[in-house]
Amino acid sequence: MTETVIDPRFQDRERQPGLDLLRALAIIVVVIYHAALFGFKLPGRVDRFGWIGVDLFFVLSGYLIGGQLLAPLARNQRINLGRFFARRALRIMPAYFVILAIYIFLPSWREYPEMYPTWKFLLSVQNIGLHGGTAFSHAWSLAVEDQFYLCLPFILLFVNRSPRLAIIIPSVIVLGGILLRTFLAYQNLNETGVSFRGFQAWIYYPTWTRLDPLVFGVALAAIEKFRPEWWKRLTNSTIWLWLPGLALIVYALYLGEGDYVPVTAAIWQFPLLGLGMAALLVCAVSPRLPFRRVAIPGAAFIASIAYSTYLVQKLVIHFVAQFCASHNIALTSVWALLGVELCVYAAAIILFLAVERPFLQLRHRLAPRKP
Repeated sequence: MTETVIDPRFQDRERQPGLDLLRALAIIVVVIYHAALFGFKLPGRVDRFGWIGVDLFFVLSGYLIGGQLLAPLARNQRINLGRFFARRALRIMPAYFVILAIYIFLPSWREYPEMYPTWKFLLSVQNIGLHGGTAFSHAWSLAVEDQFYLCLPFILLFVNRSPRLAIIIPSVIVLGGILLRTFLAYQNLNETGVSFRGFQAWIYYPTWTRLDPLVFGVALAAIEKFRPEWWKRLTNSTIWLWLPGLALIVYALYLGEGDYVPVTAAIWQFPLLGLGMAALLVCAVSPRLPFRRVAIPGAAFIASIAYSTYLVQKLVIHFVAQFCASHNIALTSVWALLGVELCVYAAAIILFLAVERPFLQLRHRLAPRKP
């Protein structure tokens, strides 16, 4: 009998090692990517691919949160909207507002002097019209999720009325995103391809062009809850699924290789990445592969502090970069690379223990997950 792996946040929740591994990998590559933007570059520029960790977070989030919302519908019960939104608020708001307060009231700590208006962050619309080189810009992905999960329960209640709608609505969202990215890519063309600033502001950051991985995650949750036989066949076929999933991710990255953004990459990268990562998620939960059973040491804890890590990362990277500059330490040295990673996770642990975990425990008492 295998030993049960328990959630570090509580004493009575079982972990899913495969999903923990994916979440841990997602935050690790995102931190490496953002550190590289400030000069902590790895040999061979392999850090340039780290941005795809956000897409992996989206697929995981769509699967997990979508599964929570779909579970009562699969039992012919109603979604408890009050509990759902209370749980989401207690999960994301406390740590988010602590970091936002630091950005607002301690401007000298920011990684960039310029910052978008506070009201955008308070309303979770900071991803609209955003461009890089501004403080706390990585919070764009949190805005995408906030907006998505504000609408998702109502979409699911509508879709639940008809099996046809369950196919039509996700298809319209994905196909609509492809068409919209096509239009926006050609609207922002220059002599080399899609202008990078236009790509950032109109394609990379906005919610309506980044829904593919979230939708794919929710679709997996829907298959699991409403079509258990299909889900069983899918998870049993993962021995043939992991390689095509990796191939899709590699091909999507290949589309965007170069010093400019090709039109094909602007249109197809996100859905291809989403499909590839959805395939890897299925592999992570499949009983046919070891990821579901074998817990990688440390993965559960890194997964647990991933949200705090995501919030605090750029503040810490900025401080470490300043320290290295004042002490003549090359940012690409082994000590600098190790130092920035260790400092990010150390700060994340503090934020997690001081803010995130107490509110998660409060959520556990006030709005417990329904068995």
